[in-house]
Amino acid sequence: MGDVALERAVVVITGVMASGKSTVAQLLAERLPRAVHVRGDVFRRMLVSGRHDLAPQHDEEAVEQLRLRYRVSASTADLYAAAGWTAVVQDVVLGEHLEPYLAAITTRPLYLVVLAPSQGAVTEREAGRAKSGYGSWTVGGLDNILRRTTPRLGLWLDSTGQTPEETVDAILDRLVEALVKG
Repeated sequence: MGDVALERAVVVITGVMASGKSTVAQLLAERLPRAVHVRGDVFRRMLVSGRHDLAPQHDEEAVEQLRLRYRVSASTADLYAAAGWTAVVQDVVLGEHLEPYLAAITTRPLYLVVLAPSQGAVTEREAGRAKSGYGSWTVGGLDNILRRTTPRLGLWLDSTGQTPEETVDAILDRLVEALVKG
């Protein structure tokens, strides 16, 4: 990790569904001395009635609910960091939503890791999961948003051939590349 600090910090881990975000975020948090794993999807599931999930042909209400989820997630990360924790946040934050999401997090240092395994690896991982995350999305459609419209900020990792532990090792070894706001 070199000169990079992971105390009272926020580390955002994003990528498409089935890219390994949950597993990697949990393993990273477990390796740190005082860390919390902030799961973005928890905030989506808190909406009990009236929820509009984002779909390729989404409506404005779905976008507003997504933005609310991101604000709650960013605030939660900041609150934990202010209390002395390292917040490892994991969520699907892609395309035009990434920069506003990072701007909503006030904690410094702020790190961003983008997990970008190949479409084939994601398809294989999705097929092996008990839950289905894609719904009306396709792996190719979401991967296209990741690779074509998501700003190239932070550390982008092709974790196709890596175990989750190897991905965490790579994050810790290259953490300086993940720093987006010091």
